[in-house]
Parts: sequence; C-alpha cells; structure tokens
Amino acid sequence: MKWLIPILLILLAGLQYRLWVGEGSLADVVRLNEEIKTQSLENDRLRERNRVLATEVKGLKSGIDAVEERAREDLGMIKPDETFFMVVDPSEKK
Repeated sequence: MKWLIPILLILLAGLQYRLWVGEGSLADVVRLNEEIKTQSLENDRLRERNRVLATEVKGLKSGIDAVEERAREDLGMIKPDETFFMVVDPSEKK
C-alpha cells in the first residue's frame, strides 16, 4: 500500500503530461483545427480558380469568339478598318 500511492501519482502525472503537452494534446488539436480552416480556405480559393479556368478553356474550345476576345485583350489584335486607341492612366507607374 505504501508504494501504491506514489505509483498512481506518477501514472497520473504521465497521463496529464500527455493530455496537455504531448502529441494529440489539447493544444495540438487546436493547432490542427486552425490548419484545417486555413487549408479549407485555400482549397476553396483554388477550386474557384480552377472553375474559372475550366470555363475559359471550354469557351476557347467551343467558339471563335472567345479566341478573338483573348487575342484582342492579350495580343492587341485589331480588325481591318478599325482604329486602335490605347488609354493610359497617368497615375499608373510601372
């Protein structure tokens, strides 16, 4: 009986250590939940980006209008008998 109480106290201290400090502790669970929230937000952002890209790819595959729009925006394509005007914002610095 004399040894039972110290052994139980050591066992209790070991279990408490694992609960508060070790792997799977309450602090570890809170940290992991925060990481999950952060990763979920990142995943949502990437899903939206993928959706936009998939829509753009579908548009480029399906019609000439999307290709023409892309060429006009990115390459400055103009049709015959059109006049090209470039409006530059003077406050924009490069």
